[in-house]
Amino acid sequence: MSTRGISTGDVRFRAGQRGRATLVWATPVWAVAYAGFGLVCVLSGTPLPHLGGDAEGSGPAWAVVAVGVPMALISGAVVRYGLRPALRVLLLSACGLTGVIAFGLLMDVITLMAGQGVDSPASAANRALAAAGSVLLAATARSDRLPSGPSNPFGSAGSAVRSPASAPRPVQLAAWTGTLAFLPYAAMKTYWAIGGTFAGVTGEEMLAVSERNGASGIFLTLESRGLDPTALLALLGVFLLWGLVRPWGQVFPRWTPFLRGRRVPRLLPLAPALLGAATLAPYGVVGIGYLALATGGAVTMGRGDFPSEGDALLVAWIGLTAFAVYGVALAVAARSYWLRTRPA
Repeated sequence: MSTRGISTGDVRFRAGQRGRATLVWATPVWAVAYAGFGLVCVLSGTPLPHLGGDAEGSGPAWAVVAVGVPMALISGAVVRYGLRPALRVLLLSACGLTGVIAFGLLMDVITLMAGQGVDSPASAANRALAAAGSVLLAATARSDRLPSGPSNPFGSAGSAVRSPASAPRPVQLAAWTGTLAFLPYAAMKTYWAIGGTFAGVTGEEMLAVSERNGASGIFLTLESRGLDPTALLALLGVFLLWGLVRPWGQVFPRWTPFLRGRRVPRLLPLAPALLGAATLAPYGVVGIGYLALATGGAVTMGRGDFPSEGDALLVAWIGLTAFAVYGVALAVAARSYWLRTRPA
């Protein structure tokens, strides 16, 4: 079928080519912007502490420049010479590096959603830019494998679209495991919020700790009324997890009047899922390893705001186990969602 001598296949092929060109050009633009961000931090003397730690001098800012400049050259070479095997390896290596830099971005997002300010706006911006770069670098490294029509990993579906389907049973089992892992954590936080005492700390004392740590008025108001914001965020995380494994996560539901029945863009659930998995899974797994050493007496652990080290360990086990199990389940569900929503 054709219109004025141009077939619909040609139109789709050209749309795919334009999508590739946009993607390939976006990566060097990001790299230049990222290097510029680091240079501005150097010239202005802005420190870039990582994960809330103290940063002295301009070393971390120079490291950002040292990452951005080579990436600008490599991605520029992709624009000039095409995606060669050596360039693909360099892009994927840089994707891993920027992913490490972006670690902790989810904590910044959660802090902002709870109405609190981040410890360092410059550091949060650094992690956000690194996360964007990680996505662009990975996509550019695979740009030669994108479909030749408008179907691509960044949203709109093409002419051949898979029907919404549930994830395989093992993936749904992983989703159940991730959901159940959050129950003790949510119960603990909610029990404190309604005034109960757990691990030697009362709800009033926990509220005072939140206030001392700079919690926002919204956070404190919710917690004083028995609604712990982190428990609510855990509920939101469970909603995301099940959206990745059930058919309703691929099509907008009935209660969205302007979007009802339309396909959900793939990145809409995948972006927060990948961010959450990349942050919570390693944070929880490494944390559990440390807790195992502390429980066995190999290392010591500070008791923080708790009466004893045992109380601190109990709370830490509940929280880190939830993060680790949920993070792994989220990674499994995200991979399944990616495979099930690929154009047929």
